[in-house]
Amino acid sequence: MCYLVFWFKIFDGCLPSYFALFQVEGISNSSPGVTQRIPFCYVIYVPTIPALRKEFAELLVSCGLIGEAIKIFEDLELWDNLIYCNCLLGKKAAAVELIKARLSEKPNDPRLWCSLGDVTNNDACYEKALEVSNDKSARAKRSLARSAYNIGEYETSKILWEAAMALNSLYPDGWFALGAAALKARDVEKALDGFTRAVQLDPDNGEAWNNIACLHMIKKKSKEAFIAFKEALKFKRNSWQLWENYSHVALDVGNIGQALEAVQMVLNMTNNKRIDTELLERIVLDLEGRTSIIESESCRTTHNLNRTNNTCAKDLPVESVHVSSPEESIMGRSRENEHLMEFLGKILQQVVRSESSADMWGLYARWLKSKGDLTMCSEALLKQVRSYQGSDLWKDRDRFKRFSYASLELCKVYMEISSSSGSRRELFAAEMHLKNAEGFSDMEEFRDLQACLDEVKTKLQSGPVATSVSGMCYF
Repeated sequence: MCYLVFWFKIFDGCLPSYFALFQVEGISNSSPGVTQRIPFCYVIYVPTIPALRKEFAELLVSCGLIGEAIKIFEDLELWDNLIYCNCLLGKKAAAVELIKARLSEKPNDPRLWCSLGDVTNNDACYEKALEVSNDKSARAKRSLARSAYNIGEYETSKILWEAAMALNSLYPDGWFALGAAALKARDVEKALDGFTRAVQLDPDNGEAWNNIACLHMIKKKSKEAFIAFKEALKFKRNSWQLWENYSHVALDVGNIGQALEAVQMVLNMTNNKRIDTELLERIVLDLEGRTSIIESESCRTTHNLNRTNNTCAKDLPVESVHVSSPEESIMGRSRENEHLMEFLGKILQQVVRSESSADMWGLYARWLKSKGDLTMCSEALLKQVRSYQGSDLWKDRDRFKRFSYASLELCKVYMEISSSSGSRRELFAAEMHLKNAEGFSDMEEFRDLQACLDEVKTKLQSGPVATSVSGMCYF
């Protein structure tokens, strides 16, 4: 055994030497003959020496060694690359002189006219390129389209981009630019077509996906917008604007979970400064509606199940009938709704810790009431009422309407607490609050407050209210 271990150690130490020896032997051995190598000459791509030199010069440009690259481009007579290098060095005069020298030899070369237009920023050069190319220069049309877009002629830019893409439909950024120009020109269909073609060529273009989604939102196609936003978020997850749009579309298609996730992302990205109260109110309404539907269906299913069991007990005393699928469905939806309510509660708690607007306190109170926490609900409603109070309350009718609605909700909760606990303290608090409400006596909301005050007084005068303390009842 010791001998084997010793042998393995020696072999392991000599392994690199063996590899080196094999490599040297491979070099010293004679290579295959020409007749053996000729059939394989077309198997791989071997670029020519000029192509390799061009690639090397382009690499030099990317590294900032433009002077060295210019020498290679001059030797290879790559005039476009040479013009580009002169422009990078700020030698526009040298670039113009070189282009004109080339034009004296090839006056009908549209590429040279386009290069001259790029250097001098003169649209006449692009028009000349179109003239000498018989209106077939895609580069000239693209340049004219960009120029028209920059000066605000979006309709002209759209037409030019359409013509350019008809000549070369595989230009990388052309379809996106066409979509942008069409969008500025308010041509929604053409813009949608342009951005769609852009993502077909480049599926990772998050900006194009975002624009597609926004256009579908304009067309009221929430399902298509939802799909496009999901693609856009794969590449642009740090855009709170994108998440905000996604939250609206997700709610439109009924995906409350995704909408809440998007709302939370917006809050985290903006440090709780971007709060969409209207969207949160829509979510609260939707969840409240779902809760009421589930409760009504649950009662109806229970009633039908009891009736079925009674019938089976009379007619079929031996066999048992199993009717559980409706109950299981309702229980599943109920659990999902509870999960969404908890998620909503976390978001509302996150908001009210940093934002104390009246609307947010109202939404938080509604959530607390749905959870059955009437005490915390009354505190949230009280904060909402206090948010409306101020010197402008008795001058602003709209503000008084919101104040009245919040006050009514607060007093209703006070009465519920009093009915459940037997305490009179909440009734006195409601009475005091309603007595202080004054102004706008001609409004219906004021009359509602007075009616609520009368109801509170009736409850206070209706007789003794039992209060349970240590098992004893006091009247």
